Amino acid sequence: MKTRFLAAAASLALLSNAPLAAQSFPTDDPVIRAIWEQGMEDGSQAYALSQVLMDSIGPRLMGSPGYSASADWLLAKYAEWGVDAEIQEYGTWRGWERGISHIDLIEPRVRTLNGMMMAWSPATDGPVEAEVVMLPHVSSREEFDAWLPTVRGKMVAISFPQPTCRAPESWEEHATPESWERMQEQVSDAQRAWSLSMREIGQGLEGRLEAAGAVGVFTARWSNGWGTDKIFAANTTEIPAIHLSCEDYGLVARLAENGQSPVVRVDAQADFLGDVPAFNVVATIPGTELPDEYVLLSAHLDSWDGASGATDNGTGTIMMMEAMRILREVYPNPRRTIIVGHWGGEEQGLIGSTAFAADNEDVVDGLQAGFNQDNGTWRVDYIRMMGFTGAGAHFARWFSAIPNQITDHIDLDVPGMPESGGSDHMSFICKSAPVFRLQSNYPDYRQYTWHTNLDTFDKVVFDDLRNNATLTAMLAYMASEDPERVPRDTRVLPTERPPAPAVATRRTMASMSIGQWPQCRPPRRSFMN
Repeated sequence: MKTRFLAAAASLALLSNAPLAAQSFPTDDPVIRAIWEQGMEDGSQAYALSQVLMDSIGPRLMGSPGYSASADWLLAKYAEWGVDAEIQEYGTWRGWERGISHIDLIEPRVRTLNGMMMAWSPATDGPVEAEVVMLPHVSSREEFDAWLPTVRGKMVAISFPQPTCRAPESWEEHATPESWERMQEQVSDAQRAWSLSMREIGQGLEGRLEAAGAVGVFTARWSNGWGTDKIFAANTTEIPAIHLSCEDYGLVARLAENGQSPVVRVDAQADFLGDVPAFNVVATIPGTELPDEYVLLSAHLDSWDGASGATDNGTGTIMMMEAMRILREVYPNPRRTIIVGHWGGEEQGLIGSTAFAADNEDVVDGLQAGFNQDNGTWRVDYIRMMGFTGAGAHFARWFSAIPNQITDHIDLDVPGMPESGGSDHMSFICKSAPVFRLQSNYPDYRQYTWHTNLDTFDKVVFDDLRNNATLTAMLAYMASEDPERVPRDTRVLPTERPPAPAVATRRTMASMSIGQWPQCRPPRRSFMN
């Protein structure tokens, strides 16, 4: 069932930054009131922290100087607040530093193209000029192999060229029904033909183009939003891979397909830095009565580097930092130990949190509860109990002390189903430890900021970020003080024969025991394994 905590109708009109006296506090708990004052009023540091992390430090690609700089900043901030923090290494990663990406169309006309080099791509050897060719539509592998020698010395466009880069909601709202239907059919037909051709081409495309003498590849992944492109993929070849915007990729693709011989000049700079340490940043406020029991705050620090990593996962990072700052200020001697994990390598498969869970069995065994956040801006509005049958009673007690202005907006899914993927909470769910996802609204995050070139500081909604940090601090306080442990009993799942992991889906995951899920694998310790 789903339970919504309701407040008096009058409280719905209150603003998040209303004076302390105007808030509806369910209890007289002075710590709850102090957390509110620190988190929602003049004490909040959410804006200032966000501006440094997202604007000044910027993107935090795994193994990059940006990731290391963010870790150093975290350590300095925690030291400033009197919170013990440390680097916990768990392996190595391929160090890489991005330089400039400058891409110009020089024939048949001049235009500077909107694009950038993909992560871990090698640089060009100075500016390179080359004709752009499109992958052909082929009906067999042999047909493609016969075409392959023609790519020597050329840039090859290897992504599906979208027939339109106008956002679907614009088409639906403004086009005639006939135009909208016709465009949908055109996109569907073009994608079907592309997919059939790609199936014949087969695996290992980039490597085969490299071996045939291509000087680089162009890619494009459109998010179905205005000016928004997914630019999160990693390059694994020895030739540069350049991501172009939907619009500019479409331009060069049409020129090539119509025999108009587009020529580009590409200057893409980057440095490989050798193997560098892979690590998490972990900060701790020691418990006074039950130091071997833990409350965990969780968010990944790393990001893709096509933008600033603001909503994925700068907001989660700031949310947990701000919660720890508030707790240190108003609750410096918690009953249980409170830990925050700023994980590395989430974008490459929950690497940092998986390693932490494997390397810190005492924390996993002693975990009272954990709270993970990793999906952008907007206030937390949904928390599922992940199948832990006794968790709902604890959340009911915790929420009973939290102001209605926060809980009004949150649905609790009790007992919920264990989630089969997603974010770093899964590293602990895999070990039957109760870590819960503090989830925010998804749709425009998926379309506009998740892994895109628009994931920047200006997308953050600070009223909601303050709300979320305050919620997290209150949950951590209540979980720390709870006289009872959150039980680890989980609901009984169906006993159907599990599918092979290679074809496991979100729907079939629930029929598998947790240990059978593909996500529940040993930690990855290097770039190559």
